[in-house]
Amino acid sequence: MWIVCRNFAHHCSLFFEKSYKEKRWDTRRMLGSGGMPSSQSATVTALAVAIGLQEGIGGSAFTVALVLACVVMYDATEVRLHAGRQAELLNQIVCDLPPGHPVSIVRPLRDSLGHTPLQVLAGSILGCIVALLMKTSS
Repeated sequence: MWIVCRNFAHHCSLFFEKSYKEKRWDTRRMLGSGGMPSSQSATVTALAVAIGLQEGIGGSAFTVALVLACVVMYDATEVRLHAGRQAELLNQIVCDLPPGHPVSIVRPLRDSLGHTPLQVLAGSILGCIVALLMKTSS
């Protein structure tokens, strides 16, 4: 439950930070992806560390959580990051089309999809800290 609360709090902080900087409310940021640190990486890392601390690292639950964390972090840095870069390129191509072209009226694609390796690393460090704090507080 703490992991869910931490993830929600992180998205809220990103929402208010961006709203303050840009002087406008962007409600899509609450559920959006991308940014520092990676909340998905923090969540799955906190889950894996919490299971490892609670049940030990020799159990199957820890192995499943560790594999899940690796898949999520790989997806964030490789698949979604590159999909976002492709979306940027496609948006630029559409912007360069003449005004009468049928594709020129298409809404731009979301290009903030993935995370850089540094954002994923920061998220996983945050996840470890959260799991360790939860263990010491109980």
